[in-house]
Amino acid sequence: HMALGNDWFTEIFHDHGAAFSMKVQEKLHEEHTPFQHIEIYETTEFGTLMVIDGCVMVTDRDNFIYHEMMSHPVLFTHPNPKKVVVIGGGDCGTLREVLKHTGVVQAWQAEIDERVTRLAEQYFPQLCDANKDPRAHFLFDDGIKFIAELPKGSVDVIIVDSTDPVGPAKGLFAEPFFRSCLHALAPDGILVQQSESPLFHMNILQEMRDEMRKAGFVNFQTLNFPQCSYPSGWWSATMASKNLELGQFREPQAANKTFKTSYYNAKIHNAAMAAPEFFNTNLR
Repeated sequence: HMALGNDWFTEIFHDHGAAFSMKVQEKLHEEHTPFQHIEIYETTEFGTLMVIDGCVMVTDRDNFIYHEMMSHPVLFTHPNPKKVVVIGGGDCGTLREVLKHTGVVQAWQAEIDERVTRLAEQYFPQLCDANKDPRAHFLFDDGIKFIAELPKGSVDVIIVDSTDPVGPAKGLFAEPFFRSCLHALAPDGILVQQSESPLFHMNILQEMRDEMRKAGFVNFQTLNFPQCSYPSGWWSATMASKNLELGQFREPQAANKTFKTSYYNAKIHNAAMAAPEFFNTNLR
């Protein structure tokens, strides 16, 4: 799945006959946790790199795109998000973006592997800026269990910032989990989940929507964005709701947002909702 030779870290996508490489200066850390294998590298052009089970998770250079697109579109689509849950998201970058919204009164992060967060605090301190925010609550436990135990209608937005649908994350792409999400969400609540690469993983995207639909979600909106260090360089997040129309958002507020971003703005939000022809043709 990965190779390290001649000072290059390479993640190989065998199913697609492709790979992505970054030039490495040194390995900063490596450990096996009870859940996964984590490595941290210093690269020449992408800054610090975190790798989990051989897959690129986060780099200094391009993580802002992913974290902003996982949080701001859904929070500006919801009419008034106050209670937010992040499932996964151990590097805390998504949580940091969520807490830029002053209307959010509570944000929980349920990450199964505490070591991801502790290593992020050490090696990606800028992503952990909001960890001491009094609205932030950390739970190092199984996110599936956490969602299943939430009271009915108790949260406004659920953000699933997970790894690929293998290992600990596999259950996060299945109907029972989505059913728990729907139960936990208030009537106009929204679920958003990273949904892999439209170019490489249309089958995963389709299966995910099928499972969401079986669980009772009705409306869907996939957001497209570039993510240089992820497979194919093109990534997506999919929003799902039962009642709320997802094609509109609070555009004036997004256009006049009170916080800084590096990627997200109202025009990007509109653009991200546009889908290429093959996507529309292949998606049920």
